[in-house]
Amino acid sequence: MRAAVLHDIRDIRVTDIPAPTPAADEVIVRVKAVGVCGSDLHSYLEGGTTGPTRINPFVLGHEFSGTLTPDTARRAGLPADALMAVDPAISCGRCEWCHRGHTNLCPNVRFLGYAPNDGAMAEFVCVPKSAVHIVPDSIDPAAAAILETLGVAIHAMDLARPRLMETVAVLGCGPVGLLLVQLARLAGAGKIVAIDPVDERTALACDLGADVACRSQEEVARATDGRGADLVVEATDSSHGFEHAARSARIGGRVVIVGIPENNQYVLSGAESRRKGLSIKFSRRMPEVYPRAIALTQSGRVRLAPLATHRFSLDQAPLAFEQQVARRDGIIKAIIYP
Repeated sequence: MRAAVLHDIRDIRVTDIPAPTPAADEVIVRVKAVGVCGSDLHSYLEGGTTGPTRINPFVLGHEFSGTLTPDTARRAGLPADALMAVDPAISCGRCEWCHRGHTNLCPNVRFLGYAPNDGAMAEFVCVPKSAVHIVPDSIDPAAAAILETLGVAIHAMDLARPRLMETVAVLGCGPVGLLLVQLARLAGAGKIVAIDPVDERTALACDLGADVACRSQEEVARATDGRGADLVVEATDSSHGFEHAARSARIGGRVVIVGIPENNQYVLSGAESRRKGLSIKFSRRMPEVYPRAIALTQSGRVRLAPLATHRFSLDQAPLAFEQQVARRDGIIKAIIYP
Protein backbone atom coordinates (compact mmCIF):
# COMPACT_ATOMS: atom_id res chain seq x y z
CA MET A 1 0.00 0.00 0.00
CA ARG A 2 1.02 3.63 -0.41
CA ALA A 3 2.05 5.67 2.64
CA ALA A 4 3.71 8.96 3.59
CA VAL A 5 6.82 8.00 5.57
CA LEU A 6 8.92 10.48 7.51
CA HIS A 7 12.58 9.53 6.97
CA ASP A 8 14.35 12.61 8.33
CA ILE A 9 13.81 16.29 9.06
CA ARG A 10 11.68 17.73 6.23
CA ASP A 11 12.04 14.42 4.38
CA ILE A 12 8.66 12.78 3.66
CA ARG A 13 8.64 10.05 1.03
CA VAL A 14 5.45 8.61 -0.39
CA THR A 15 6.26 5.00 -1.07
CA ASP A 16 4.95 1.44 -1.03
CA ILE A 17 5.02 -0.40 2.31
CA PRO A 18 3.45 -3.71 3.40
CA ALA A 19 -0.25 -3.59 4.24
CA PRO A 20 -0.95 -3.94 7.98
CA THR A 21 -2.09 -7.20 9.57
CA PRO A 22 -4.66 -6.74 12.35
CA ALA A 23 -4.33 -8.26 15.82
CA ALA A 24 -7.27 -10.16 17.25
CA ASP A 25 -8.86 -7.04 18.78
CA GLU A 26 -8.18 -4.78 15.79
CA VAL A 27 -10.02 -3.67 12.69
CA ILE A 28 -8.58 -2.39 9.41
CA VAL A 29 -9.55 1.17 8.49
CA ARG A 30 -9.50 2.26 4.87
CA VAL A 31 -8.39 5.86 5.39
CA LYS A 32 -10.62 8.50 3.79
CA ALA A 33 -9.09 11.70 5.16
CA VAL A 34 -6.22 12.63 7.47
CA GLY A 35 -5.34 16.06 8.81
CA VAL A 36 -1.91 17.60 9.26
CA CYS A 37 -1.66 18.49 12.95
CA GLY A 38 0.71 20.82 14.77
CA SER A 39 2.38 17.84 16.44
CA ASP A 40 2.91 16.32 12.97
CA LEU A 41 4.76 19.52 12.11
CA HIS A 42 6.96 19.14 15.19
CA SER A 43 7.88 15.65 13.98
CA TYR A 44 8.53 17.02 10.51
CA LEU A 45 10.71 19.90 11.73
CA GLU A 46 12.33 18.46 14.87
CA GLY A 47 11.76 14.71 14.88
CA GLY A 48 9.13 14.83 17.65
CA THR A 49 7.50 16.98 20.32
CA THR A 50 10.33 16.62 22.84
CA GLY A 51 12.89 18.65 20.90
CA PRO A 52 15.34 17.61 18.18
CA THR A 53 15.21 13.82 17.90
CA ARG A 54 16.81 11.26 15.64
CA ILE A 55 14.17 9.84 13.30
CA ASN A 56 13.59 6.17 12.60
CA PRO A 57 11.23 6.12 9.59
CA PHE A 58 7.52 5.91 10.44
CA VAL A 59 4.15 6.74 8.88
CA LEU A 60 2.73 10.10 9.95
CA GLY A 61 -0.87 11.04 10.71
CA HIS A 62 -3.19 10.72 13.71
CA GLU A 63 -6.23 12.88 12.84
CA PHE A 64 -8.18 10.63 10.51
CA SER A 65 -11.42 9.06 9.40
CA GLY A 66 -12.30 6.11 7.22
CA THR A 67 -14.39 3.03 6.69
CA LEU A 68 -13.72 -0.52 7.80
CA THR A 69 -12.75 -3.26 5.41
CA PRO A 70 -15.70 -5.67 5.00
CA ASP A 71 -14.01 -8.67 6.62
CA THR A 72 -12.91 -6.88 9.79
CA ALA A 73 -16.24 -5.04 9.98
CA ARG A 74 -18.09 -8.37 10.01
CA ARG A 75 -15.76 -9.78 12.61
CA ALA A 76 -16.23 -6.72 14.83
CA GLY A 77 -19.99 -6.51 14.33
CA LEU A 78 -19.75 -3.01 12.84
CA PRO A 79 -21.12 -1.61 9.57
CA ALA A 80 -18.59 -1.68 6.75
CA ASP A 81 -20.05 1.32 4.92
CA ALA A 82 -20.25 3.72 7.89
CA LEU A 83 -17.74 6.54 8.27
CA MET A 84 -15.61 6.19 11.40
CA ALA A 85 -13.60 8.72 13.37
CA VAL A 86 -10.67 7.16 15.19
CA ASP A 87 -9.10 8.01 18.54
CA PRO A 88 -5.34 7.66 17.88
CA ALA A 89 -4.37 7.38 21.57
CA ILE A 90 -4.43 3.77 22.74
CA SER A 91 -3.93 3.84 26.50
CA CYS A 92 -2.94 0.75 28.46
CA GLY A 93 -6.08 0.65 30.64
CA ARG A 94 -4.07 -0.87 33.51
CA CYS A 95 -1.98 1.88 35.10
CA GLU A 96 -2.98 4.11 38.01
CA TRP A 97 -3.63 7.06 35.72
CA CYS A 98 -5.95 5.11 33.43
CA HIS A 99 -7.86 3.88 36.47
CA ARG A 100 -8.15 7.46 37.69
CA GLY A 101 -9.75 8.41 34.35
CA HIS A 102 -6.68 10.24 33.03
CA THR A 103 -6.23 8.05 29.96
CA ASN A 104 -4.73 11.03 28.12
CA LEU A 105 -1.85 10.98 30.63
CA CYS A 106 -1.16 7.24 30.39
CA PRO A 107 2.64 6.78 30.33
CA ASN A 108 2.22 3.53 28.39
CA VAL A 109 0.08 5.03 25.62
CA ARG A 110 0.54 3.90 22.02
CA PHE A 111 -0.16 6.94 19.89
CA LEU A 112 -0.70 6.38 16.18
CA GLY A 113 1.39 8.56 13.89
CA TYR A 114 3.98 9.40 16.53
CA ALA A 115 7.29 7.53 16.49
CA PRO A 116 7.68 4.61 16.65
CA ASN A 117 3.99 3.93 15.85
CA ASP A 118 2.83 4.12 12.25
CA GLY A 119 -0.10 6.40 11.59
CA ALA A 120 -2.81 7.03 9.03
CA MET A 121 -1.16 8.81 6.12
CA ALA A 122 -1.58 5.57 4.27
CA GLU A 123 -4.26 3.64 2.45
CA PHE A 124 -4.94 1.39 5.45
CA VAL A 125 -4.24 1.37 9.19
CA CYS A 126 -5.03 -1.11 11.98
CA VAL A 127 -6.70 0.16 15.15
CA PRO A 128 -8.43 -1.45 18.15
CA LYS A 129 -12.18 -1.80 17.77
CA SER A 130 -12.56 0.35 20.89
CA ALA A 131 -10.89 3.29 19.10
CA VAL A 132 -13.50 3.72 16.35
CA HIS A 133 -16.55 5.98 16.59
CA ILE A 134 -19.34 5.88 14.02
CA VAL A 135 -20.18 9.37 12.78
CA PRO A 136 -23.52 10.45 11.26
CA ASP A 137 -23.95 11.00 7.54
CA SER A 138 -24.03 14.78 8.04
CA ILE A 139 -20.31 14.76 8.90
CA ASP A 140 -17.96 14.37 5.93
CA PRO A 141 -14.55 12.64 6.04
CA ALA A 142 -12.55 15.87 6.52
CA ALA A 143 -14.74 17.02 9.42
CA ALA A 144 -14.63 13.52 10.92
CA ALA A 145 -10.82 13.71 10.88
CA ILE A 146 -10.92 17.12 12.62
CA LEU A 147 -13.01 15.62 15.44
CA GLU A 148 -9.69 14.66 17.03
CA THR A 149 -8.63 18.31 17.04
CA LEU A 150 -11.99 19.28 18.51
CA GLY A 151 -11.46 16.68 21.23
CA VAL A 152 -8.20 18.40 22.21
CA ALA A 153 -10.03 21.73 22.44
CA ILE A 154 -12.88 20.23 24.49
CA HIS A 155 -10.45 18.79 27.02
CA ALA A 156 -8.63 22.13 27.31
CA MET A 157 -11.94 23.92 27.90
CA ASP A 158 -12.91 21.33 30.52
CA LEU A 159 -9.71 22.20 32.37
CA ALA A 160 -10.26 25.95 31.91
CA ARG A 161 -13.79 25.92 33.39
CA PRO A 162 -14.85 29.24 31.81
CA ARG A 163 -17.38 31.30 33.75
CA LEU A 164 -20.31 33.23 32.35
CA MET A 165 -19.41 36.68 30.99
CA GLU A 166 -15.67 36.31 31.59
CA THR A 167 -13.16 37.81 29.19
CA VAL A 168 -11.39 34.95 27.45
CA ALA A 169 -8.23 35.41 25.39
CA VAL A 170 -7.27 32.71 22.88
CA LEU A 171 -3.59 32.98 22.00
CA GLY A 172 -2.95 31.39 18.60
CA CYS A 173 -5.64 31.00 15.93
CA GLY A 174 -4.61 27.78 14.28
CA PRO A 175 -7.10 24.88 14.22
CA VAL A 176 -7.12 24.32 18.00
CA GLY A 177 -7.38 28.04 18.74
CA LEU A 178 -10.28 28.49 16.32
CA LEU A 179 -12.11 25.64 18.01
CA LEU A 180 -11.39 27.14 21.44
CA VAL A 181 -12.96 30.40 20.26
CA GLN A 182 -16.15 28.55 19.35
CA LEU A 183 -16.23 26.62 22.62
CA ALA A 184 -15.66 29.80 24.64
CA ARG A 185 -18.63 31.39 22.89
CA LEU A 186 -20.77 28.35 23.66
CA ALA A 187 -19.64 28.54 27.31
CA GLY A 188 -21.00 32.07 27.67
CA ALA A 189 -17.87 34.20 27.50
CA GLY A 190 -18.57 37.93 27.76
CA LYS A 191 -15.73 38.96 25.47
CA ILE A 192 -13.42 36.77 23.40
CA VAL A 193 -10.08 38.20 22.32
CA ALA A 194 -8.31 36.31 19.50
CA ILE A 195 -4.54 36.84 19.17
CA ASP A 196 -2.49 35.81 16.14
CA PRO A 197 0.00 37.64 13.90
CA VAL A 198 -1.69 36.26 10.75
CA ASP A 199 -4.60 38.52 9.80
CA GLU A 200 -6.51 35.81 7.92
CA ARG A 201 -6.58 33.69 11.06
CA THR A 202 -7.92 36.38 13.37
CA ALA A 203 -10.49 37.32 10.71
CA LEU A 204 -11.72 33.72 10.72
CA ALA A 205 -11.69 33.73 14.52
CA CYS A 206 -14.03 36.73 14.50
CA ASP A 207 -16.28 34.97 12.00
CA LEU A 208 -16.42 32.00 14.38
CA GLY A 209 -17.24 34.01 17.50
CA ALA A 210 -14.37 36.21 18.67
CA ASP A 211 -15.19 39.82 19.51
CA VAL A 212 -11.74 41.41 19.18
CA ALA A 213 -8.76 40.55 16.95
CA CYS A 214 -5.22 41.33 18.09
CA ARG A 215 -1.95 40.80 16.25
CA SER A 216 0.15 40.53 19.41
CA GLN A 217 -0.02 39.98 23.14
CA GLU A 218 0.72 43.68 23.71
CA GLU A 219 -2.63 44.63 22.14
CA VAL A 220 -4.56 42.56 24.68
CA ALA A 221 -4.09 45.23 27.35
CA ARG A 222 -5.87 47.79 25.16
CA ALA A 223 -8.61 45.31 24.30
CA THR A 224 -9.25 44.70 28.02
CA ASP A 225 -8.87 48.32 29.22
CA GLY A 226 -5.53 47.48 30.83
CA ARG A 227 -7.00 44.76 33.02
CA GLY A 228 -6.06 41.59 31.18
CA ALA A 229 -8.19 38.55 30.47
CA ASP A 230 -9.84 36.44 33.16
CA LEU A 231 -8.89 33.30 31.26
CA VAL A 232 -6.12 32.84 28.69
CA VAL A 233 -5.91 29.67 26.62
CA GLU A 234 -2.59 29.34 24.82
CA ALA A 235 -2.59 27.36 21.57
CA THR A 236 0.61 28.34 19.77
CA ASP A 237 3.75 26.48 18.76
CA SER A 238 6.01 29.23 20.08
CA SER A 239 8.42 28.95 22.97
CA HIS A 240 7.20 32.45 23.94
CA GLY A 241 3.55 31.37 24.11
CA PHE A 242 3.65 30.73 27.86
CA GLU A 243 5.19 34.16 28.52
CA HIS A 244 2.67 35.94 26.29
CA ALA A 245 -0.23 34.07 27.89
CA ALA A 246 0.92 35.08 31.37
CA ARG A 247 1.24 38.71 30.32
CA SER A 248 -2.25 38.65 28.78
CA ALA A 249 -3.92 37.43 31.99
CA ARG A 250 -5.33 39.67 34.71
CA ILE A 251 -4.15 39.62 38.31
CA GLY A 252 -5.42 36.38 39.82
CA GLY A 253 -6.30 35.08 36.35
CA ARG A 254 -6.13 31.60 34.87
CA VAL A 255 -3.93 30.25 32.09
CA VAL A 256 -4.30 26.94 30.26
CA ILE A 257 -1.37 25.87 28.08
CA VAL A 258 -2.41 23.71 25.12
CA GLY A 259 0.29 24.39 22.53
CA ILE A 260 3.50 22.43 22.09
CA PRO A 261 6.52 24.79 22.03
CA GLU A 262 9.23 24.64 19.41
CA ASN A 263 12.37 22.83 20.58
CA ASN A 264 10.52 21.68 23.72
CA GLN A 265 11.35 24.95 25.50
CA TYR A 266 9.18 27.56 27.24
CA VAL A 267 10.39 31.10 27.89
CA LEU A 268 8.90 32.52 31.10
CA SER A 269 10.09 35.35 33.33
CA GLY A 270 9.04 34.58 36.87
CA ALA A 271 8.24 37.90 38.53
CA GLU A 272 5.13 38.96 36.60
CA SER A 273 3.47 35.54 36.69
CA ARG A 274 4.29 35.09 40.37
CA ARG A 275 3.12 38.55 41.39
CA LYS A 276 -0.13 38.09 39.50
CA GLY A 277 -0.78 34.87 41.41
CA LEU A 278 -1.81 33.08 38.23
CA SER A 279 -3.41 29.64 38.22
CA ILE A 280 -1.77 27.61 35.46
CA LYS A 281 -2.80 24.28 33.96
CA PHE A 282 -1.28 22.23 31.18
CA SER A 283 -3.54 20.36 28.77
CA ARG A 284 -2.45 17.18 27.02
CA ARG A 285 -4.44 15.43 24.30
CA MET A 286 -7.85 14.30 25.60
CA PRO A 287 -9.64 11.58 27.55
CA GLU A 288 -12.90 10.10 26.17
CA VAL A 289 -14.62 13.11 24.57
CA TYR A 290 -15.49 11.85 21.07
CA PRO A 291 -19.25 11.53 21.80
CA ARG A 292 -19.38 15.22 22.77
CA ALA A 293 -17.27 16.23 19.77
CA ILE A 294 -19.61 14.37 17.43
CA ALA A 295 -22.72 15.87 19.09
CA LEU A 296 -21.33 19.42 18.90
CA THR A 297 -20.54 18.99 15.21
CA GLN A 298 -23.77 17.25 14.26
CA SER A 299 -25.85 19.93 15.99
CA GLY A 300 -24.01 22.74 14.20
CA ARG A 301 -22.88 24.32 17.45
CA VAL A 302 -19.26 23.95 16.30
CA ARG A 303 -18.18 24.48 12.70
CA LEU A 304 -15.34 22.33 11.42
CA ALA A 305 -15.58 22.94 7.68
CA PRO A 306 -13.88 26.40 7.77
CA LEU A 307 -10.75 24.79 9.22
CA ALA A 308 -10.24 22.37 6.31
CA THR A 309 -8.89 25.02 3.96
CA HIS A 310 -6.57 22.96 1.72
CA ARG A 311 -6.86 19.48 0.25
CA PHE A 312 -4.09 17.23 -1.08
CA SER A 313 -3.67 13.75 -2.47
CA LEU A 314 -1.37 11.33 -0.65
CA ASP A 315 1.33 11.88 -3.27
CA GLN A 316 1.19 15.59 -2.42
CA ALA A 317 1.89 15.01 1.30
CA PRO A 318 5.34 16.68 1.17
CA LEU A 319 3.73 19.76 -0.40
CA ALA A 320 0.99 19.77 2.25
CA PHE A 321 3.57 19.84 5.04
CA GLU A 322 5.69 22.54 3.44
CA GLN A 323 2.67 24.73 2.81
CA GLN A 324 1.38 24.34 6.35
CA VAL A 325 4.82 25.09 7.82
CA ALA A 326 5.02 28.26 5.68
CA ARG A 327 1.44 29.25 6.60
CA ARG A 328 0.99 30.62 3.12
CA ASP A 329 -2.08 30.99 0.94
CA GLY A 330 -4.38 31.32 3.95
CA ILE A 331 -3.87 27.73 5.06
CA ILE A 332 -5.39 26.65 8.37
CA LYS A 333 -5.37 22.87 8.07
CA ALA A 334 -4.25 20.63 5.24
CA ILE A 335 -6.38 17.53 4.68
CA ILE A 336 -4.77 14.61 2.83
CA TYR A 337 -6.93 12.07 1.02
CA PRO A 338 -5.17 8.70 0.71
